[in-house]
Amino acid sequence: MPALDKPPQTLYDKVLKDHIVNEQKDGTILLYIDRHLVHEVTSPQAFEGLKNAGRKVRRPDCTLATVDHNIPTTSRETYKDVAGFVQESDSRLQCMTLEENVKEFGVTYFGLGDKRQGIVHIIGPEQGFTLPGTTVVCGDSHTSTHGAFGALAFGIGTSEVEHVLATQTLITKRSKNMRVQVDGELPPGVSSKDIVLHVIGVIGTAGGTGAVIEFCGSAIRGLSMEARMSICNMSIEAGARAGMIAPDEITFEYLKGRPLAPEYGSAEWKKAVAYWSSLKSDEGAVYDKEVFIDAKDIVPTISWGTSPQDVVPITGVVPGPDDFSDEVKKASCRRALEYMGLTAGTRMEDIPIDKVFIGSCTNARIEDLRVAAHIVEGKKIASNVMRAMIVPGSGLVKRQAESEGLDKTFVDAGFEWREAGCSMCLGMNPDILSPRERCASTSNRNFEGRQGAAGRTHLMSPAMAAAAAIVGKLADVRKLASTIPISQKKSSPKFEIHPEVEDEEELDRILDYPEDNEPHNNTTAEKSSAGLPKFTTLKGIAAHLDRANVDTDAIIPKQFLKTIKRTGLGSALFHPLRYHEDESENPNFVLNKGPYRNAKILVSGENFGCGSSREHAPWALLDFGIKCIIAPSFADIFFNNTFKNGMLPIAIPDAATIQQLAAEADAGRELEVDLVNQRINDAAGNKLADFEVEEFRKHCLINGLDDIGLTMQMESLIRKFEGQRTRETPWLDGSGYLKRQNGNGTGPAMVEAAPVPKTNRGEIKGEPLEW
Repeated sequence: MPALDKPPQTLYDKVLKDHIVNEQKDGTILLYIDRHLVHEVTSPQAFEGLKNAGRKVRRPDCTLATVDHNIPTTSRETYKDVAGFVQESDSRLQCMTLEENVKEFGVTYFGLGDKRQGIVHIIGPEQGFTLPGTTVVCGDSHTSTHGAFGALAFGIGTSEVEHVLATQTLITKRSKNMRVQVDGELPPGVSSKDIVLHVIGVIGTAGGTGAVIEFCGSAIRGLSMEARMSICNMSIEAGARAGMIAPDEITFEYLKGRPLAPEYGSAEWKKAVAYWSSLKSDEGAVYDKEVFIDAKDIVPTISWGTSPQDVVPITGVVPGPDDFSDEVKKASCRRALEYMGLTAGTRMEDIPIDKVFIGSCTNARIEDLRVAAHIVEGKKIASNVMRAMIVPGSGLVKRQAESEGLDKTFVDAGFEWREAGCSMCLGMNPDILSPRERCASTSNRNFEGRQGAAGRTHLMSPAMAAAAAIVGKLADVRKLASTIPISQKKSSPKFEIHPEVEDEEELDRILDYPEDNEPHNNTTAEKSSAGLPKFTTLKGIAAHLDRANVDTDAIIPKQFLKTIKRTGLGSALFHPLRYHEDESENPNFVLNKGPYRNAKILVSGENFGCGSSREHAPWALLDFGIKCIIAPSFADIFFNNTFKNGMLPIAIPDAATIQQLAAEADAGRELEVDLVNQRINDAAGNKLADFEVEEFRKHCLINGLDDIGLTMQMESLIRKFEGQRTRETPWLDGSGYLKRQNGNGTGPAMVEAAPVPKTNRGEIKGEPLEW
């Protein structure tokens, strides 16, 4: 029970509170980060920043790296090294740069030759790196996946990746609390993917903006960990900062025997479970927003358009503009129908497909593959399906599936059995759609061009994708299988919890501590940071992009992310909108017109910057010359990323004011953004609008301050927090193969496939192949 003098707390409130290093009067929080996952796309510039400033990685023992986004998923039977295996030069450069960085900075790494390599959001949980009550970050928006364990997990941009590497903290603000409660028994054929697609359809892609969503209710509690991860994975598609589910006995059972989890049955395990069991929302806790859903109302759900909120039941039809009352949504519907090549009123089950993709961090776990194999067993893919791919989420998932014979089931049905990686989820590797090919996909985003230029994506569950492969059209899996394995987990055995620490085991833990367990202190960097250009007043041409939900794939498509630099991306800005398929300019796009080629300010629609955490989006805008974006609302990660680059995003919720600013832009007149006085003026200096900006962020922009340098001024507070953390939650310090070895002060950088290192006592740490 909460103390009498404290109000009831939500799950988010509790985890946040336990990680606050410092909180300013204006609400700015310095948050400690327990777990940092790193991959090849969003880390090169971060490591470069460390090198330029002469800084080290503060906690290599709390950092885990792998390659996943760029890599081929073809057979690795002849694999020798990245240089010879990855054929695309820009992808190869990113992968090799990561290998160089993990060696230099002493970060543990699962490379292509390691059986534990896989998608970051799959290897973290399966290794026990992800634990309840932790803070988890990664330069990838689907980091929300780890919230299934009761962790506060969210995606960050590259500047924040560098910040965590250097300080093991982040500067942030409190999010709102939102609850999505799903009660009742799920109907046959309905999975966790259907739940989350249904939820996004109800609340929209901006429904969770500014909030952390807690998923709860009897339907959620009945799900397996794999299914819970799928739900939290897509909370970002609802606009949320993160998604969370309270840990329970299903969670604890999943973590038993994981290499990086406390040893099952030990005093440390019991102490951890005692703490984990307290991580649930108190009765009477207040939420800023609540959504209640009856599980019986959910049917197999599928997307029809170019946003995850564009969903209908498989039994439904393609909607048309007249089905929406809002003019913005009418316009979005018309664009989506044109892009997807669909006609309003068409039955979803009448839409033929060209390709099938079963994989991604949303649905590439062993449970997903088992369900899909059950559907296709003894059948063949339809003759019109040109390609059907099964891409396991990790090398361990692949091995487990093969031990169960699932690979043979898929191959016999006509599927390709691939190696682990992100694959066709985002098409920045060789696995892509050709223009106008239609794909039944278990991934998480259906943005324009997401799986390949002009490719058409329909989101669905693994069972539904498997059914589509067999039928050759979008299909209702309930018509193919009378029984479908459901992703529910019956109650696990209860644990006896004795939180007190036994003296002998406590002594053992101390004896196993490495001699060099102190964090790397970056207070005295060898070189000073350059900081950012000061932002006080900006005057220039404003371009009006009359479009809502401008996603990061539209701002800069995935093929331009394969760079190790922050500059040179201006020519790729809004590439699918600025250029035709033959790469000629689209004369109708605003930035290709007269004065707007030199625009410094962009006025656009609501939910600007939704989608991924790629900091390449603000880099592209900045490289083009745009330093200020004005919109009714912004996606959280994009909003944060702009400030990290000395840019100013201004939220103007009032529609009349936005229209007035857009009219000035359409007339080709300049706007003046006065940050000091927080107002927008016309070219003559007359006030058009006031705007709000957080005091801390305003201070940093006006003075061109470096967040990392500011944070290092709080070194004593960080060290004090880390000392308390070690005493109270010792399982969060590097353990197993992440433990720093005596004398050298760094964790092993596993570039080549190699046995897992021994502990200081000579014990071999393996990993479970079955779960």
